[in-house]
Amino acid sequence: MNFRLDLMESKIEFYEAFTLQELEKKITVQIDNNKALMLEPYSVSHQATFHPLHEKMLYTAVVHYRLKK
Repeated sequence: MNFRLDLMESKIEFYEAFTLQELEKKITVQIDNNKALMLEPYSVSHQATFHPLHEKMLYTAVVHYRLKK
């Protein structure tokens, strides 16, 4: 039986929240979780848009993680 472990070299995660504070908290928690996988944030993109059903702003973010060198 062959057992092989490979490191993840790249990972992209998406987040959304109705407040910037909540979005920042979600990202911070996942950054800490991904440290265990030896991944660090490489780039962060964010956007805000109006959500018509909830009648408030919706904040989204994309975080690209890469293997820590």
